[in-house]
Amino acid sequence: MARLTAAGLAFSELIIAVFRVNGLALAAGDRLAEPSGLTSARWQVLGVVDHGPATVAEVARTMGLRRQSVQQTADALAREGFVDYVENPADRRADLIALTRAGRRALRAVEARHAAWASRLAAQVDLDKLRATVAALDDAATLLRSPPPPRAPRRRKD
Repeated sequence: MARLTAAGLAFSELIIAVFRVNGLALAAGDRLAEPSGLTSARWQVLGVVDHGPATVAEVARTMGLRRQSVQQTADALAREGFVDYVENPADRRADLIALTRAGRRALRAVEARHAAWASRLAAQVDLDKLRATVAALDDAATLLRSPPPPRAPRRRKD
C-alpha cells in the first residue's frame, strides 16, 4: 500500500474536513431556507439564476453538481412557482430557468437570514484565518479540477 507524504496527509485531512463542514453547512442552509419554503439545494439554484436565466446544464456546472440532480430541483422549483422555464434563443432544446417574483422574494428573505447568521458566526473567527481558509480551498479546487494522472497498467497474475 502506498504511504502518504506529510503534505498528502494534510491534503487528505483537508478533504475530510470539507466533507464534514459541507454536511453541517447544508443542514444550516436547510434551516435558513425552510421559512421561505426552500432547501439548501433550491436556494443554490435560485442563487445561480438570480444572475440571469441559465440552462440546467449551466447551473449544474456552476454548482459542481450532476445535471440530473439540478433538473429535479429545478422541476420542483417550477412546480412551486419559484422559477419558470423560458425559451432559450441560443438552443431550442435546452430551456432556461428564470426566477419568478415569488422566487426572487424567497431568495431575498433567505439572503437576509443568511447575512445575519453569517455575520454573527464570523464575528467569532479571525478574519485573516477565514481568508486563508478560502484561499486554501480555492487552491484545492484548482488541483481537483486538473486531470488525474494516467492509470498504471494492471499487473497480470501469472
